[in-house]
Amino acid sequence: MAKPRLRIIPLGGVGEIGKSLTVYEYRGEMVLIDAGAKFPEEELRGIDLIIPDVRYIKERLSKLRGLLLTHGHEDHIGGVPFLLNELASAAPIRIYGSEFAIAYARAKVEELGNPKLAKFDVVRPHTRYRLGKYFEAEFIPVTHSIPGSYAIALHTPLGWVIHTGDYKFDPTPPLGPTTDEERLREIGREGVLVLLSDAVRVERPGHTPSEAVVSEALDRIIGQAPGRVVLTTFASNITRIDQAIRAAHRHGRKVAISGRSMEQSTRIAMELGYLKPPDGVIVPLDVAMALPPRQVMLLTTGSQGEATAALARIASGDHPHIHLAEGDTVIFSATPIPGNEETVSQTIDALFRRGVRVIYPEIEPMVHVSGHASREELKLMLRLVRPRFCVPIHGEYRHLALYRELAMELGYPPERIIIPELGSVLTFGRDDARREGTVDTGPILVDFVTSQHAILRRRDEIATSGVIIATFVIDRETGKLIAGPEVTAQGLNGQISPEVLAKVTEDFRRFLQRQKGGFSHGYLVSRTKHVLGRQLYRRAKTRPLILPIISEL
Repeated sequence: MAKPRLRIIPLGGVGEIGKSLTVYEYRGEMVLIDAGAKFPEEELRGIDLIIPDVRYIKERLSKLRGLLLTHGHEDHIGGVPFLLNELASAAPIRIYGSEFAIAYARAKVEELGNPKLAKFDVVRPHTRYRLGKYFEAEFIPVTHSIPGSYAIALHTPLGWVIHTGDYKFDPTPPLGPTTDEERLREIGREGVLVLLSDAVRVERPGHTPSEAVVSEALDRIIGQAPGRVVLTTFASNITRIDQAIRAAHRHGRKVAISGRSMEQSTRIAMELGYLKPPDGVIVPLDVAMALPPRQVMLLTTGSQGEATAALARIASGDHPHIHLAEGDTVIFSATPIPGNEETVSQTIDALFRRGVRVIYPEIEPMVHVSGHASREELKLMLRLVRPRFCVPIHGEYRHLALYRELAMELGYPPERIIIPELGSVLTFGRDDARREGTVDTGPILVDFVTSQHAILRRRDEIATSGVIIATFVIDRETGKLIAGPEVTAQGLNGQISPEVLAKVTEDFRRFLQRQKGGFSHGYLVSRTKHVLGRQLYRRAKTRPLILPIISEL
């Protein structure tokens, strides 16, 4: 009789940045780590989020013993409400994580899912949580750019498995503890079968700088700015938000928050006590905009060029309350996720056209430091836990391949370093690792038709469900509309008549003609989806996928 083997199946987060989800199975029991989302690449403008396909889990739902969250960033928890809706288990699914990660996940489920489908458990470090008969989980503190970040150690009958999540070794984190090297070393002595390690920063030598250097840079830039300051970062980057608020306060500025996710994130962080702004520093947006510019800092969403975020609307002059002028400063305290570089560049260009000073990492490196381990830190993790097998995750393919080279530098033989692919089934015994085929997986496209109503679209089903394509040509220098929109329907099988399509197109063209100034790509995407989608549903009661295609001359 064959000996039982541990199965590890990545359904997201390998060969890509985002939508992390890994399946662990042993003798008929299943545990999940993370359920993330990712922003769409350039060619999928019009899609709001991408999440993993969870059909494999749904078909084996009776095996599921729990979902464990490493931390509260979107690429690790953004898919939670959709996962719950897809699985729709009769018994609530147990979700374990830090107080912060659970608060974020719960807020997303309350907004987009059904809270009755989940039972949330806040964990404590160095406590074992039993998950069925064969798995126990321990949460080990690590430093990252968000409080409450953990590596997860799974104890199995074959030994420990360590799933690092996103981490670095920061000796001076502004919020939260340092990475618990001693506990990692202890588990390494007990015997680690597999290490699944963050690999995204493997290209960078040395150590990732501490978050403390960002505080110094923000203090200097905010102090010298002659007008308003707008700072954009990930809404869940509470460390950065805390640094920015404190710098603004030191220089006599009031702080206002713009953007739904930023407002929600800061509210949760303040309720949990992670964010403690000085009394009176945070004011409503309308109060801030009435103050002299030098007394104001605004925190906004949009660091990744997202089409519907506050910063995209500011850059296009379309924000109802925030209008920037020469002398104002915008700080990008984030780097683009791979695939978002073009949309971020377009937002920056649009801001420069308005005479705004823009500060971003390429010209001021210390306005942002990564939350991920560089090469020497990746080596330190390997030395601490001394795994029998290494599996790099959380990176594009080149990152995984370079991590393999790094592990070989430390003496690991090639057969003990496994580069995973989406859907690949990796199995482990005590002394060997195998690849045993693949399971069905792929991207699920999330299309928000309202802020609280999303349609999930499988990419292979779009051809039969229909798509509306809106084509534009804009002036590269000014952002002015040169031609379009030309709107065509494909695969709708008579759901929209030519007359209705022509009427909707004309209404949309008139709407664009009424807008002033140039258009950023983000603005065109968001307005196309909103205005066309609303008109199509009103006139034809259908919600096809809408894909804007934007060319520049």
